Amino acid sequence: MSAELKSTTQGRTMVLTLSNPAQRNALGPEMYAAGVEALDGAGSNAEIRCVVLVGEGRWFCAGGSLQRLQSNRERDPSVQAESIDALHNWIEAIRSFPKPVIAAVEGAAAGAGFSLAMACDLVVSARDAVFAASYSNVALSPDGGLSWHLAQWLPRQLATEWLMNGERITASRLHELGLVNTLTETGNALDEAMALAQKLEARAPNALASIKELLGEARGRTLGEQLGQEREHFVRNLHHANAGIGIGAFLGKTTPNYQ
Repeated sequence: MSAELKSTTQGRTMVLTLSNPAQRNALGPEMYAAGVEALDGAGSNAEIRCVVLVGEGRWFCAGGSLQRLQSNRERDPSVQAESIDALHNWIEAIRSFPKPVIAAVEGAAAGAGFSLAMACDLVVSARDAVFAASYSNVALSPDGGLSWHLAQWLPRQLATEWLMNGERITASRLHELGLVNTLTETGNALDEAMALAQKLEARAPNALASIKELLGEARGRTLGEQLGQEREHFVRNLHHANAGIGIGAFLGKTTPNYQ
């Protein structure tokens, strides 16, 4: 069975399942294009408020298929470059997607699987799950934006250690450092991620989209530039119908039902 990305809907949450269980959900080009397409559709679908990314079975994702990479060594370098571009299109689609994307991690997230989890807005992980930037173990370097994300969030020395040593990192360690939001018992990551999605579904989608955009672009701006962007988002959201709903519900001590 080839690698595929399965898409289902539960309530107002779209669940994207990495499906390649024979290879611990190793990624393939088929998944990349499907991931971009799924997010494009969900972005314009008002009925979808959140996305949860999960691996089929006991594993999140083992990264790229080493068999495919070995085969690509015999082909023109452009073949692998195109494959990585497709992966990177998916990573950028997750980052620019205007709704929350939650990773539900069981077993292991290795290589590009680690990259994929770190691209998500929130990460729920089983306590016994492990994360591995294992590229250097096979004489390779990172892809999927992992070097960028780790450089943003960690001291340079720690990011260097993880990427150069290629060692496994426990979910608890990532939780301590703030890279994993929630730890749960084995087998419960998806349920916990769905519960988190349900909480977010109850909030105004335009406000969540603004928060995601502001946080995503903050590091590339000066304080003055960020203040200007916060003003623009705040004013736009204040004059959105949802602000009237939210403020009215708060003052009237009722539950808001956002558009």
